[in-house]
Amino acid sequence: MRAETQNIVAEIEKSLELLAQRMDYETAPHRLEEFNARVEDPNLWDNPENAQKLMRERQMLVDAIETYESIKTDLSDNIELIELGEMEEDEEVVTDAEDAIQKLGAKAAKKELEALLDGEADGNDTFLEINSGAGGTESCDWASMLARMYVRWAEKKGYTVELQSETAGEEAGIKSAAYKISGHNAYGWLKSESGVHRLVRISPYDSAAKRHTSFSSVWVYPVVDDNIEIEVNPSDIRIDTYRSSGAGGQHVNTTDSAVRITHIPTGIVVTSSEKSQHQNRDIAMKALKSRLYQQELDRRNADINAAHEAKGDAGWGNQIRSYVLQPYQMVKDLRTNHETSDTKGVLDGDLDGFMAATLAMDVAGKSRSEAQGE
Repeated sequence: MRAETQNIVAEIEKSLELLAQRMDYETAPHRLEEFNARVEDPNLWDNPENAQKLMRERQMLVDAIETYESIKTDLSDNIELIELGEMEEDEEVVTDAEDAIQKLGAKAAKKELEALLDGEADGNDTFLEINSGAGGTESCDWASMLARMYVRWAEKKGYTVELQSETAGEEAGIKSAAYKISGHNAYGWLKSESGVHRLVRISPYDSAAKRHTSFSSVWVYPVVDDNIEIEVNPSDIRIDTYRSSGAGGQHVNTTDSAVRITHIPTGIVVTSSEKSQHQNRDIAMKALKSRLYQQELDRRNADINAAHEAKGDAGWGNQIRSYVLQPYQMVKDLRTNHETSDTKGVLDGDLDGFMAATLAMDVAGKSRSEAQGE
């Protein structure tokens, strides 16, 4: 076996150790039996919310077991093929097995990162807010490009995307938009995207074809599970109704059904502009509780708190990532230095590399802190 392949095998074995540790593989079969017994309870769906949570937890365990055992079996099978090929001097068998191990290494590394999404709210659905910053029409257009990028990313993940509210720009794009993105680890993946995003390009709105720099901010916070109690004092909030603005057409509101809730002590403002005012109140209140929950997470998690403090205003000096389309093609994350020249791919939602780099950096930072006894 070539030295390069031996190194990949060693990395896969490390990933398998972590995967086994994260799910407590020794007790996993017993816990799965318990889940299966509870699933067969005829009264399970008397409480649909608890039932859905149980089914999600069971599926997460099933996926974890299957992933671990699949990688372990594939690794063992391909090592045996290499040994057999070397014994019989069949170079084709050896090459095919080494190629398979290389692909398996990439899969194991990805699953290892996913297993590190074990923060308190990482598995939750998430809210994603986008706001245009310095740059007028340019930034409104940039905000709409970011919205498209995240929707594309979420769809590739198989997540469900719901538009909660949107305010159109005066000439183009959007001033702001809020989405709810639902799926396993949605918040865990997207939380690294909170910050200011900077775009450099030749402006399509400038007849002189000059280069423009635009900014938009992204804020990500977890959807609060119903079993998490967040108390909101009615005297601390102000509820306003208004007629939502949009592109018009059959979905435009003709009544003041949109809802805006302001949390006076913190200054947090949330909105929802579906057709039903009752529905909007419910959505906005859930969003407010999620924002308040995020603040509590910030107090308990220094890394997340520091990221939000560093976000600042959507303008110079506060960006976490730069997207340069002119005079060259490059997207670079300023926290991890991860970069790519595939700007089209990134704007079409290929963000996993950036998210993984930030996640790995955060995990490494936490490991160092634990080692130092902090």
